Amino acid sequence: MAAVMIQGCGSDVGKSVLVAGLCRLFTNRGLVVRPFKSQNMSNNAAVTRDGGEIGRAQALQAQACRTAPSVDMNPVLLKPQGEESAQLIVRGRMSGTLGARAHARDKRALLEIAIDSYRRLEQEAQLIIVEGAGSPAETNLRAHDIANMGLAQELRLPVVLVGDIDRGHVIASLVGAHAVLDAADRERVRGFIINKFRGVARLFDEGLERITAHTGWPSLGIVPWLSAARDLPAEDGMQLDEPQSSVPRNSGKGRLKIIVPRLPRIANFDDFDPLAAEPDVELIFVAPGRPLPADAPLIILPGTKSTIADLEFMRAQGWDIDTLAHVRRGGHLLGICGGYQMLGRQITDPEGIEGLPRTVPGLGLLEMTTQMRADKTLRAVAGIVLPGGHSFSGYEMHIGVSSGPATQRPFLQLCGGATDGAWSDDMRVGGCYVHGLFGSTEFRSNFLRALGARSAGHDHTARVERALDGIAAELARCVDIAALEAIARG
Repeated sequence: MAAVMIQGCGSDVGKSVLVAGLCRLFTNRGLVVRPFKSQNMSNNAAVTRDGGEIGRAQALQAQACRTAPSVDMNPVLLKPQGEESAQLIVRGRMSGTLGARAHARDKRALLEIAIDSYRRLEQEAQLIIVEGAGSPAETNLRAHDIANMGLAQELRLPVVLVGDIDRGHVIASLVGAHAVLDAADRERVRGFIINKFRGVARLFDEGLERITAHTGWPSLGIVPWLSAARDLPAEDGMQLDEPQSSVPRNSGKGRLKIIVPRLPRIANFDDFDPLAAEPDVELIFVAPGRPLPADAPLIILPGTKSTIADLEFMRAQGWDIDTLAHVRRGGHLLGICGGYQMLGRQITDPEGIEGLPRTVPGLGLLEMTTQMRADKTLRAVAGIVLPGGHSFSGYEMHIGVSSGPATQRPFLQLCGGATDGAWSDDMRVGGCYVHGLFGSTEFRSNFLRALGARSAGHDHTARVERALDGIAAELARCVDIAALEAIARG
């Protein structure tokens, strides 16, 4: 069984996309490939075939391998709840909260869980492509590391280090990593890749020579800026702040303006990728400190890792006032998951699931109440939208149960007869717990038609598949795949 670990000189250097592309490349060559990331930190998550949750990036990498995602592909997931704490997900299930200080503690037990998951993947794979987290050059974190060199040493994995030239100082990043790693960790590195290059690659030949001269590591290639990555779901909220991110954006000239408040704990915002790809839609994520535009027919309140905290943030921004004024003007409002919970009369958290036990008022736009509970709903769902009967598929990933008169006018009917969500009396305000609705072509087309816009009718899954194949083809052209495979086989 072959394996290689892709580590980076920092966060967001493109590791996740490179791993996805390599997974598709080697899968297309007939190998049974599996992705693995021992520990991820992201509020963008996916439901697995075994009823758990993992980082969205690993679910995409599983898709690249043409296999269903499993909890073993990302056994430890941290979902930030604020600046100093994160929800801990172990093998797909909630396992408490991890504080900032605890994050630096001895995590041997989590490492052993990660190794056990890796060993299970070994039983079904010919090649495992492992993704690191952050940078191994953060040597102050090395003692308790389970995601970079700590894992590489335990599993004896060869490492390829990725530098992001778009950020600049890529020579310093790679040479600096070589300088600060201890001898044993340095020996794990078998080569490096330059990522996100713009222009003519041969103009960086001297740069490659200097890196190799200082480190002794061979270059495995220069990867250009991958425009196809814009059609892939982003891993976390960082990309929403970057103008040249992989989050899909259109020209901003669509006839239908849709507003999404940029909540600090926004989760699963890849819900909106299919909308952003629609030529008739102008999708705007409104940053904190700015009012919600008054000329948009639709506001969508997105999913959030912490509903109560983000509702309080909305009020601090004055976005609750903007939202209520929007509804009074006759505008439409959609809430998804945590955004749906915000629409009710109140949210109660008697067990302190999201912090201290408390009850807070909601926006009061739907006659319902939400109570937080410790158990989390994780499941794939499908059904029809009410009214209209248009089909959809998606997934639920939430804590809390919503009830009240508004739920007697459900938003969705699930296969099997259960219902989900609620509508206001005038059908201008609605919401549900289901993520991924806009990925369903029929739902998206009819939803946009009701708002006076026309869908291009594209198949979102097919778009992602084309992007993965395109990235794989580009990597085959610019990376020394034979050398990479030799590294993986040891």
